[in-house]
Amino acid sequence: MRRSFHRMFVRVPLLVAFVGAAVVGCGTPDARPANEAGTVTLRLGYFPNVTHAQPIIGLADGTFARELGSDVKLEAKTFNAGPSVIEALFAGAIDASYIGPNPAVAGYVQSGGKDVRIIAGATSGGALLIVKADSGITKAADFSGKRIATPQLGNTQDVAARAWLRQNGLRDRDHGGTVDVRPIANADALALFIKGELQAAWAPEPWATRLILEGNGKTFLDERDVWPGGDFVTTHLIVSAKFLAEHPDTVEKLLRAHVKTTQWINGNPDQAKQIVNAGIRQATGAALPEAVINGAWRNQKTTYDPVASSLRKSADDAFALGYLGDKKPDLSGMYALDPLNRVLKELGLKEVSK
Repeated sequence: MRRSFHRMFVRVPLLVAFVGAAVVGCGTPDARPANEAGTVTLRLGYFPNVTHAQPIIGLADGTFARELGSDVKLEAKTFNAGPSVIEALFAGAIDASYIGPNPAVAGYVQSGGKDVRIIAGATSGGALLIVKADSGITKAADFSGKRIATPQLGNTQDVAARAWLRQNGLRDRDHGGTVDVRPIANADALALFIKGELQAAWAPEPWATRLILEGNGKTFLDERDVWPGGDFVTTHLIVSAKFLAEHPDTVEKLLRAHVKTTQWINGNPDQAKQIVNAGIRQATGAALPEAVINGAWRNQKTTYDPVASSLRKSADDAFALGYLGDKKPDLSGMYALDPLNRVLKELGLKEVSK
């Protein structure tokens, strides 16, 4: 029964999320020696924000603990930035984490493909192109000469924005065009947007909704509209390759909790929002205003599908923008979807693909 809830910074040329072709799976029993209490310790990271609903809810109501069982000691840690997650994973301080696609891919590349595996999706959607209501922007051509904010140079939204401009006959100034794309942290972009120093922003949730509610913004484009079926990855669940190899049974238990929590969220969205917001308040000291979390929730989807096809498209866009150098890195071993698909089959659900 659900109940209410009362770097090392990765400096690599790859700055976007994408994936190669092969799927890696493990099926042997847990092999790493347990701790002195006879249990395996699983250290799980996540962010206290709306795109990380599964860990917030699954930890709050005990689903993760129940599915992992008494022989697994679960330790949860919160993070505020993807690079710090990858640093912790490299250092052996965590074993698995919810994280955005860009730092996951950067970590995979930085480790030469040895340390990071994506084992499930968590959130799809939740990114929009917002314009000032008084900007005069009504069509794509109107962005010429305007300033657009993106969260970070080469991140998922930054690549999406620049690729969309190209598809509409425009280019950013960095590539010889007339549109001024400014990589600016989300909080700073909101302040500049309110002041009128930005005319637009390609922003993730909940920032997109805040730009509308606090900055006199309006939606020009929901990024879901440019993807087949409206799905593109926003949050992944990753695990260290070492932990996956040594503890495949524990990883499957974690995935079972992840899938069951995802199902419950999709069947109980109103209660889920309340629990997530309570978790955000507990972790950060401030809940999101009701209008903000409602807007953000509408613009995203909770899922266990990693939407791998969207990563391949992002890779193509990044390469076209010159972010990947002359040759794309080999990411063929980044996904390990066999454990997830075993869980899905066990639960009578459709398996996911690469």
